[in-house]
Amino acid sequence: MKHAEQHAAPPSQLHPQRPQPISQGQAVLYWLKLGFISFGGPAGQIAIMHQDLVERRRWISENRYLHALNYCMLLPGPEAQQLATYIGWLMHRTWGGVIAGGLFVLPSLLILIGLGWIYQAFGHLPAVAGVFYGIKPAVTAIVLFAAYRIGSRALKNRVLWTIAALAFLAIFAFNAPFPLVVLTAGLLGAIGGKVAPKRFAIGGGHGAAKQTFGPALIDDDTPVPAHVRFTWDGLAKVVGAGLVLWGGVIGLLGARYGWHGPLTQMGWFFTKVTLLTFGGAYAVLPYVYQGAVEHYPWLTPQQMIDGLALGETTPGPLIMVVAFVGFVAGWTQQIFGPEHLFLAGALAATVVTYFTFLPSFLFILAGGPLVESTHGNLKFTAPLTGITAAVVGVILNLAVFFAGHVFWPAGFAGRFDGVAAFIGLVALMALFRYKAGVIPVIAASGLTGLALVFLKPFLAEHGVGL
Repeated sequence: MKHAEQHAAPPSQLHPQRPQPISQGQAVLYWLKLGFISFGGPAGQIAIMHQDLVERRRWISENRYLHALNYCMLLPGPEAQQLATYIGWLMHRTWGGVIAGGLFVLPSLLILIGLGWIYQAFGHLPAVAGVFYGIKPAVTAIVLFAAYRIGSRALKNRVLWTIAALAFLAIFAFNAPFPLVVLTAGLLGAIGGKVAPKRFAIGGGHGAAKQTFGPALIDDDTPVPAHVRFTWDGLAKVVGAGLVLWGGVIGLLGARYGWHGPLTQMGWFFTKVTLLTFGGAYAVLPYVYQGAVEHYPWLTPQQMIDGLALGETTPGPLIMVVAFVGFVAGWTQQIFGPEHLFLAGALAATVVTYFTFLPSFLFILAGGPLVESTHGNLKFTAPLTGITAAVVGVILNLAVFFAGHVFWPAGFAGRFDGVAAFIGLVALMALFRYKAGVIPVIAASGLTGLALVFLKPFLAEHGVGL
């Protein structure tokens, strides 16, 4: 890494030299480091990579970076992880992309396996339960804030507002399957792109580059490497490898545990999850809830909320919450018997992560060479605009769902938890009014819940109930 940093001249230098070529080993060290520091959700992760790779190290120019990002934004799946995969592939061919994308996820997987074990083994302890008591209302506020943040950018006219409202009603009132909502919104977007193109046009993605940071390794005028050019043979190899990697593992699980076995069903279900992850993890979480809590069921509603809280506080894509879902599911299903609960949870978390992220690698390796033919084409972007509008309504429904379970833990006929509601309100004010980050809000809320554990006996002595 030191070698790369020596050549990464600051933008203020008048005539910076082009950085020296980066070896695969140097790139591996950077991608591993990124996997441990990639907090802040996709926006924060994209910003970290921009600061490191465009501004400081100058591995890639601003225009090429934004060009890759715009493509990743059109794909289902975690765009920040896909962007890392794209840049790794651009620099060091297929294995460069696999390593970059894999290391973006691996630290988060290991951390969530550890947290899942603590949660399952010690979650009943008052101190741990108190922390989660404080975190849950904060998560409700964060989801509501996410709906506002995405809606303020995506809902630019009445047509898109209508799609968002219909999506909310479809799930909230009629419990419509999430895939059906996404498919309908995409079809409306495709039709709208032809009938009313101005209402479904997106505003230039992330914009054009306005600043130069000096010559980059992969610059605007860098010739396209041979491995980046589209060939039918290359596409066939990627698709074939993807089918083998997916079909081989799902077939192995089916042969060993049966098609209806928990691990096999996790592989099948989370393959569908990743193909529907338009608009970020918040958008697909209702579908994960429908499957993991209602259909199978692998988790309880409270465990799902706790999982999202842990996902918010760990590095990596927020969709990594599925690793926690897998761990808890493997543990509770006792796949290898009651004496091997940790092994069952760790294997289930790994299986879920594998099937969740495999399509993202294939999208980049297969579609990367076709980026130029799709970028800025309304035929491709209008359906995404419709889906993004529906996503706002879906996320709002998720916030309502969380609020119901957190503020009325015994159901709407039971007692309203005013303390939890107060914590949620303060968290919401911190996000809206003071622009606080997600991590500080969750940390403060968790500490508040922990403090209440110790204050509860004292307050009870003085006739104050919580």
